[in-house]
Amino acid sequence: MRDRATTPDRTGPEHEPVPRVASAAGGPCERLPVRAVLVDERDQAAHRAGEPVLAPSGRSGTSAPHPRQLPLSARGSPVTRTPLYEDAVRVLSSWEAPDAGQEDVRLGFLRHLEEHPADGMWRECAAGHITASTAVLDASRTRVLLTLHAKFKAWFQLGGHCEPGDVTLAGAALREATEESGIAGLRLRPVPVRLDRHAVRCRPEGTWHLDVQYVAIAPVDARHTVSAESDALDWFPVDDLPGSTDDAVRGLVAQAVRS
Repeated sequence: MRDRATTPDRTGPEHEPVPRVASAAGGPCERLPVRAVLVDERDQAAHRAGEPVLAPSGRSGTSAPHPRQLPLSARGSPVTRTPLYEDAVRVLSSWEAPDAGQEDVRLGFLRHLEEHPADGMWRECAAGHITASTAVLDASRTRVLLTLHAKFKAWFQLGGHCEPGDVTLAGAALREATEESGIAGLRLRPVPVRLDRHAVRCRPEGTWHLDVQYVAIAPVDARHTVSAESDALDWFPVDDLPGSTDDAVRGLVAQAVRS
C-alpha cells in the first residue's frame, strides 16, 4: 500500500527535486509475502479489445498491448532489463492519455524508465519507482472498495509496490488488489485508466510513487477481508466517497466509472 506524504504532484518525474519528508514511524514501507492470484496469459484478441480478463489462480501476468514506439533506452543499452520493466515500457508507450495533463505524466514516466533502466521499477530507486494500483468496483459498478491506511488514517484505492515475481504491471496491480481485499476472482481491465505521481515515505529522505492505475470488477456478493496493512476496508458509493479521500483517489474513481 502506498505511503503518501503530500498532495499528489502533477508535474511529472522530470522535475527531480525530492520532497523533504520525514521518515514515517516504523521505517520503510514493507509488504507481507502473500501469494496472490495473477492475470491469465490468454485470449489476446479480448486483451486488445479491452475486454475484462478473469484471473484464475496461480497463473502468470498478461502481456501488455504492443507499443506505438519505445524510448531510446529500450534499444541497445547494455543494462539487463526485466520482463516487468519491458512490460512497463510497452504499457506506457501504447497508452492513450485522455488529456494533455495525463500525456505529460505518461511521458514523464517513460523518461523515468529511460533514465533508470536498472532500478526504476523498484522501491530502492531514490528518484522514484513505478507502482501499480486498482480501483475495485462492485459488480453493479456503483460502489468502490477502499482501504483505510493504518498510518495516515485516509481512504485509498488498493495497490502498492511491484515485486520480483511480477511479470506485468497488470499482474502486479491484480496481485496487490487480491492481497489487500482478500477477494478471489477479480476481473481486471488490462489497460490502465489513469496515471498519478505522488510523494511517499518509502525512503528516509522521501521519494515518489509513479502509479499506474487500473480498474477491476468484483464478483457478485464478493466478501472482503482486511489485511494487516489496513485499519479497515469498506465499500463506498462512487458518488459519495469519504471525506478523508484525496483528489487523486476521487479522480481515479471517476475515471474508473467512465471506463
